[in-house]
Amino acid sequence: MIAAPVRLGLRANAAQFSLLVVVNALVGAMVGLERSALPLIGRDDFGLASKAAILSFVAAFGVAKAIANLAAGRLAERAGRKRLLVAGWLLAAPVPILIGAAPSWGWIVAANVLLGASQGFAWSMTIVMKIDLAGPRRRGLALGLNESAGYLGLATTAFATGALAGTVAPRTLVWAAAAIVAAAGTSLSLVVRDTEGHVDLEQRALPETRPARDRDSVLASCAQAGFVNNLNDALAWGLVPLYLAAHGAGAHRIAAVAALYPAIWGAGQVATGWLSDRTGRKPLIVVGMLVQGGALLSLVAGRGSFGTALAAAALLGLGTAFAYPTLIAAVSDAVAPRERARALAVYRFWRDAGFVAGAVAVGTAADALGSGVAIAAVAAVTAASGGIVAATRWRDDPADAPVSAGSTSSSLPIG
Repeated sequence: MIAAPVRLGLRANAAQFSLLVVVNALVGAMVGLERSALPLIGRDDFGLASKAAILSFVAAFGVAKAIANLAAGRLAERAGRKRLLVAGWLLAAPVPILIGAAPSWGWIVAANVLLGASQGFAWSMTIVMKIDLAGPRRRGLALGLNESAGYLGLATTAFATGALAGTVAPRTLVWAAAAIVAAAGTSLSLVVRDTEGHVDLEQRALPETRPARDRDSVLASCAQAGFVNNLNDALAWGLVPLYLAAHGAGAHRIAAVAALYPAIWGAGQVATGWLSDRTGRKPLIVVGMLVQGGALLSLVAGRGSFGTALAAAALLGLGTAFAYPTLIAAVSDAVAPRERARALAVYRFWRDAGFVAGAVAVGTAADALGSGVAIAAVAAVTAASGGIVAATRWRDDPADAPVSAGSTSSSLPIG
């Protein structure tokens, strides 16, 4: 049997690309199961009064995911993308057991260490493999589709767990659904084909990279924006449900807010990824960070009212949709194909370190100064991050990067 020729492009790799989209929807669903339920489980099932103590599960998740992201780049080169994707799902297998059997909050934290490591490997590989398949011309769209699937999966399970919390014990709901999702994700990942041949093809046609100084300034700017993006995501995950509950919101309303933010984030990324292929990455990142900052300020200004919280969640999702896939695409633009896995690993390490900083800083600030002050401070930091990106020298021609002036990408077979 003669193997099909390796080609780049979404159309030429539609079957594999679609399979990876489904896999990443399941990766996102694993996190979404905890999104609206786990802070309330900490408060109600384990009697935790300190917000910093409750947010410890977010910090544990962030540390493990950041370290796994950093390791993923080198491991992908040695073991292959597919093996690392499957390994990520295997790490998720004990998570339902730990949550379901937990006699103390420490078990929940331990489950989130495994979940973070699982996410670091599995989500990283769905990103890298989709970029490998898509080639340079549709990189933004490919990432938009990947991130959209992941966060729509997250939003769906976040809403479902919150909506069913009144009729089914939240902890039972989380562990039972997690077991089903982990089994499905592992099974589908075994069918995925590796993409090393696509990397080699693109590398042969694109032998040169941009000057190191320009490349490094873009990578540093992206890293700080990603860090701040996930800092405010930690706030949305861990503190906002408690903030709304303190202002009288019930489980259904908290679930609606918790789900709307990633739903708009997820759905919007297909359009923003496509748009970044045409307008360049920088404008979308700057706008996205500024909109996120405004959304958090509006949440505080509304003093926890349900209508204002919904509007803030929608704006936060929109701003994140502009920035999130575009940052990954910008990092991919800046480096050669064979450097891609490592560059994305470093970026995602710094980005997910924002979970840790957010959980620790926001939880501590909320205990000491109040939740409103903590949210307002994160809003200011987010807007400032957008300003840093705006001040960075940038090459806004993603289809050409990282090719030098004397190179061309016309030799790539793109379908």
